[in-house]
Amino acid sequence: MKSTDIESSVPRSDGNDTVSSSGSEGVILQTGVQRVEAVAKTWTRKALYVAYAGIFLMAFCTSVDIQVTSLLAFYATSSFSSHSLLSTVGVVGSVLMAVVQPPMAKIADVFGRTEAFAISMLLYILGYIQMAASENISTYASAQIFYAAGSTGLRILQQIFIADTSDLLNRALLSSLPDTPFLITVWVGPEIAEHFTTGPWRWGYAMWTIITLVLSLPLFISLWVNQRKAAKAGLLPEYPWKSRGVVNFLKSLWTELDVMGVLLLVAAFSLLLVPLTLGGQAVGKWKNPSIIAAIVIGGVCLILFPLWEMWKKAAPTPLLTLRLFKNRTVIAGCVLGFFYFKMYTNGPTSVAYYLSLQPYFYSYLMVARNTGSKAAGHITLTFSFTATVSSVLISLVIKYTKHYKYYMIGGILIYMLGIGLMLRYRNIDASNAQVIWTQIVVGIGGGMLNVPAQLGVQAASLHQEVAAATALFLTIVSIGGAVGSAVSGAIWSHNIQKKLMLYLPEAAKGNMTMIYGSAVTATTYPMGSPERTAIIRSYDETMRILLIVAVCVCIPMLPAGLCMANYKLDEVDQRVEGVVFGSSGKKRARSESGTAEVVERKE
Repeated sequence: MKSTDIESSVPRSDGNDTVSSSGSEGVILQTGVQRVEAVAKTWTRKALYVAYAGIFLMAFCTSVDIQVTSLLAFYATSSFSSHSLLSTVGVVGSVLMAVVQPPMAKIADVFGRTEAFAISMLLYILGYIQMAASENISTYASAQIFYAAGSTGLRILQQIFIADTSDLLNRALLSSLPDTPFLITVWVGPEIAEHFTTGPWRWGYAMWTIITLVLSLPLFISLWVNQRKAAKAGLLPEYPWKSRGVVNFLKSLWTELDVMGVLLLVAAFSLLLVPLTLGGQAVGKWKNPSIIAAIVIGGVCLILFPLWEMWKKAAPTPLLTLRLFKNRTVIAGCVLGFFYFKMYTNGPTSVAYYLSLQPYFYSYLMVARNTGSKAAGHITLTFSFTATVSSVLISLVIKYTKHYKYYMIGGILIYMLGIGLMLRYRNIDASNAQVIWTQIVVGIGGGMLNVPAQLGVQAASLHQEVAAATALFLTIVSIGGAVGSAVSGAIWSHNIQKKLMLYLPEAAKGNMTMIYGSAVTATTYPMGSPERTAIIRSYDETMRILLIVAVCVCIPMLPAGLCMANYKLDEVDQRVEGVVFGSSGKKRARSESGTAEVVERKE
């Protein structure tokens, strides 16, 4: 079967997920997908191992990077006297990470994986250059545009490459490969960050412009060499707009990349989520006409986005394949991803994560519990370490049992238990050991959720749809992070200001703005002093409010997980062409109902 003749998706047998392979919803492979399948036909096992080694190196680099820079944000924002805007910077980054993923996946489908990697790396480096050179919070926040676009592109392209070169049975384990560096970097990051906390924190950002570029070369060279081999063999398809002139080229790009869909999606979430946290920064800001107008326009764009995507004449190649929204497993997986913890090579995200661990847990440890920067970094990152170990182990179990749903449900229950324990033990009366153990419990649950939800979404897709399905899932996860960051920022800003004014001694109330704006200033008051006691009480009570909300947002996770189909992974054929990890042949898609329909792959 030629790649351009592939139609529809793998037949499903769980009710709404069924789509006939002979139906009218044909899936035509875009040029980028055809090109990666052509390259896959030239892979040797040795070349594929080199490419995966390159992915590991890049993941290791970005993992150390996030461990260091996430801690430096505490000092960067405080140096601008804008510590309270830490969540706003997080919202900007999360919104951009959400909206960049579908267009980056589309770029990979239209131009190819190698080209998309190159674009992402350029944006990534530009972001760090601007962060290192920033002189105020506005410049620092705007640097998130380039950084988020680049880092998110690298992250999703790693997952797309893994999906391109593996079958579902091996994909769970291979998908955890970019996370494994956390086993080391979670401890190394705080050690490195400490060298930049007392002096030139800017160099903590600048050094990654060189390190990341160098360590990414093995993957780039591997992809480029094999792409050249495919071209010489006559397997590499030409771009459809080649030699058609500038006007036709621009028209083709507008359609192929669904530029209007990208603009609507970016505008919708940016204008809805950023004002949410800004509105909580000070009393009366919700009455600001600019904030109200932004929310209204964002809402309109959110309504227009699906309408545009369904207009086949205007958007023949939509940014997000709406057919995926008809699939119960895809919808349930995205709902689960919105609320739960998801580990990325550039850090975790979700609603619950931003309400329980970021961006204020590190500040809480430094100010309320008086831990040093290194100890606070280790405690904060214990979660990432535990989740990575749990993720790798559960991936091995999935490979040998060929199911994913049972472990995902177990992970949901453990995760919910851990969040509940945080509410019980994250207070000033608890010991550091109790705080750390709650991190470990949540990490175990989070790791058990890390791979299975994404794997279930990918199992419901064909090869042409894998990039779009992965982008849809990761977009919803990042939107969850943006919502969580916005909500946590609004709660933190409103409550910290109010409680500081309530508890600070009269003589210190004049310094409230400085204490609120800089966590570093808050730590200058000695432990036991009336001022530090008031600050600790304010932090403690506000953290409890955040955790109560985190417990509430965990509730929808269980029904969402139960709604996902329980595919037998070794019997699902996504019709991936070329050399892959795993075997192909006669496959079948099976769900919990026990029925199945065989899909034979014709060569």
